Formats: sequence, C-alpha cells, structure tokens
Amino acid sequence: MYKKMIEEYIEAHKQEMIEDICTLCRINSEKMSYEEGMPYGRGAFDALIEALTMAESYGFSINNYDNYVGTIDMNDKASQLDILAHLDVVPAGEGWKETAPFQPVVKDGKLFGRGTADDKGPAVAALYAMRAVKELNIPLTKNVRLILGTDEECGSSDIAHYYAVEKEAPMTFSPDGAFPVVNTEKGGLNGHFTAEWTPSEALPKLVSLEAGIKVNVVPGVAGAVVRGVEPSILKKTAESCLDKTGIRFELELRGEDTSITAIGSGAHASIPHEGNNALTGLLTFLTELPLAECEQVTMLRNLIELIPHGDTEGRSLGIAMSDELSGALTLAFSLLQVTDCGLKGTFDSRCPICSNNENVLEVVRKNMADKGFTLHNDSMKPPHHVDGNSDFIKTLLRAYESYTGRKGECVSMGGGTYVHNLKNGVAFGAAMPETDNRMHGADEYAVVDELVVSAKIFAQVIVDLCS
Repeated sequence: MYKKMIEEYIEAHKQEMIEDICTLCRINSEKMSYEEGMPYGRGAFDALIEALTMAESYGFSINNYDNYVGTIDMNDKASQLDILAHLDVVPAGEGWKETAPFQPVVKDGKLFGRGTADDKGPAVAALYAMRAVKELNIPLTKNVRLILGTDEECGSSDIAHYYAVEKEAPMTFSPDGAFPVVNTEKGGLNGHFTAEWTPSEALPKLVSLEAGIKVNVVPGVAGAVVRGVEPSILKKTAESCLDKTGIRFELELRGEDTSITAIGSGAHASIPHEGNNALTGLLTFLTELPLAECEQVTMLRNLIELIPHGDTEGRSLGIAMSDELSGALTLAFSLLQVTDCGLKGTFDSRCPICSNNENVLEVVRKNMADKGFTLHNDSMKPPHHVDGNSDFIKTLLRAYESYTGRKGECVSMGGGTYVHNLKNGVAFGAAMPETDNRMHGADEYAVVDELVVSAKIFAQVIVDLCS
C-alpha cells in the first residue's frame, strides 16, 4: 500500500533532500577534543544540532541526550522501529580529487564528500522517509524513531550512553551498510601489541616511523625517517619495492636524515584487499635497506614476517579461516609507531562466526610472543546474527524487492555496524550491493539515485511495520 504516493513524494523532494545532506556534509564532524557540553568535540556537536534543528523544522519531536545522541520521533505511540544512523565521520585523509572533503558536490549522478555515504546521506534519507509518511498523513499505530549518534567511528560510546537510559525497540535497522539486508556481522579483534628494546646509535638507522589514522582504516600514507643511508641506495630500494608492492615512495633529504613517505591507497579495514597498505609497504622498504644490525631492525623483520605486505587474511599470523555463513577472516595492519627503543601497533581483524578466543586470540598471542611482541588484548568482539526467516527481515526484503525489482537476500559483512550489539538489529542500505562508494577513502560518494530509492524503501518499511 501507498507505494505510488511514497514514490511521488520522494521524487518531488529529491533536490531538497540532497541539499539537506550537503548541509550536514559541510560540517567536519570527525571526533575532536572534548569541550564542555561537547563530548566528541565541536564538529560532532555542530552536526547533531544541525540535524535536530532540521528535523524539528519539519514538525518532528526531537530529544537530545547530552549531545551524545539525538532522536527524532514520528509520534508518541508505542515503540516499534528504531532507525539507527550516525553523523560522525572518519578523518578526511589524503588524495581527494573530485572535491575537497567537506565541500560536497554532485557530479555525474554521484554526491561526493566525506559522510555522503557513511552515514549522513543515509541518515537524511531516513529522515525524508519519515517526512513522506508524516506529510502524506499515512496512519500509524506505532512509533518509529530515528536515532542519530556521533561516535560510531570511534567506539560507539554514544550509543552505550543512549541505551543506558533507553530500551531497544522491538526492531532496529541501521542504514550503515548495504542492501539487501545484512543480518550477519563478523566478530573482531583489534589487536594492540608492543615491543621494547635497547636503543642503538649505530648508522645507518631508522629514526622513527608513524603510520595510520584510525584502527578501522587501511593506511593510504605512511612515513619514516632514516639516518645515514646513501641517497642512491634509497632510490634503488624505492624502485624495487614499487615493483614488488605497488607502493610509491617519496624521498626528501635533510642532511644526514631522509624523510620517506610511502603512498598506497586507503580502504575500510573490513575490505583491506581493496586498498594497498602503505604501512606494510613501508616496512617492506625499511627491511630491505642496509640498516645497521640492532634489536630494532630484528623486530621490524619479525613484524613483517607476522604481517607481510599483501596478507589480508591473517595467514602468517596463523589465523586464516572462513565459514559458509560469514565468509573469510580479514586483517588490516592499521596503526604503527616505532621509536629508537620500542614500538606500538594495532591491527584490525574481522573474524567469522567460527572464530573464538582459542583459534584467534590465543593463536595471535602465542605467535607474536614467539617473535618478541606482547599482545595486550584479553577478549574479542563476538559476531552478530539475526534470523533471516523472521517477519522483520522478510518485511525489509519485500520493500527492497518492490522498489528495486531485485531479488532480496540476507548477506554477511565484515564491518561492524551500530546494531552489532542489538538483539534484533540489522544493517539495511543505503547503497546497492555492487556500489563501491569509497567509504573511509578519498572521494567518498553516494549515488544520488540510490539515496532516493533508499528513502522510498525506508518509508515503505515504516508503513509496513508501524501501521
């Protein structure tokens, strides 16, 4: 019911919806330093206030949970459906070509800008779905609530704050993945490890290494400083490593020191094979230089043996595995800092349903210990699964099929979403399965037509579940 009315409404408000998305995407809402009353900094606060003001102007009842989370309610009836989206973004990163990260622009049917796909675009599509149902006066007997968080990218402490005072709705979907329905999410191990050694002044040497911006982002750029290495050797090694790894190296001489910048391509840590890791490329480069033998150099060699360039399945760590329900384990070496006396690093591993502490966590701990590293984790994040035969899932799939003409099915993903810890929560939209919207990378984009059809699908789901 109401399909024709919903389609006509969303099409008539298409440009207005895109403009509202752009308004939010002009705000740099990556996590910043705490300010009084702004738990995640000025940017996240500004985005939340802007979104709530926008919703209130459309006649919705809003609530602000201490600037951690904002909510938008359709009515005051019994809770039935929550739509869980987020307004924070990962850092802009390097390599943008289509536009500046926070200057959204439409080109060739694509809306470019940080947050357009993850997750401001889908959040606004959900808001417009609610607008459509409200302004078309479609009768509902239960409430739908749009929940807007501001810390999804850095641990979801915002949602913990919210659910400390509010109950889960009977059904929840998050437009923070892809269609059709993601009802299975892998577990995870963000492995944090360290090592220490005695400093050495012998030349040539590695002075320092810094790589990575977030644990869930494959580094597209990594940097190091070496001292006492001949420029000709550096250049020759850079050429050979480019051939071997596909990573490009920029060299800048500063007296005895040379600054090295490794340039690969970033990606979301759940799909590390779609990037080219500058961090592991840089380690490959450094271990091929004729650096003076010392504990630091030995540990770098040990590290690249455990996580070699191109190993995105954890084979060298001894944890490669897969199952039919959730697919293969993935691994991204995402953060590393090396000094003259030690290192600290973090990898992001997305683990299938068959994973557990014994076959992942303890295997990593032992294999790293054998090479001189200390793993500091004492637990893993468990996987998440919702029954694909439930009425809730079947309703979502029917709406998807109705508005796209495609076959709906349940799929699994490596990237954990907001609903990972919710009993009856799934990811639903807002991109089509084949769309690579460069989430967390340069030139992130959302396909305009996909945002439009998402709004239509979400509106239909609201009607079907809340009437």
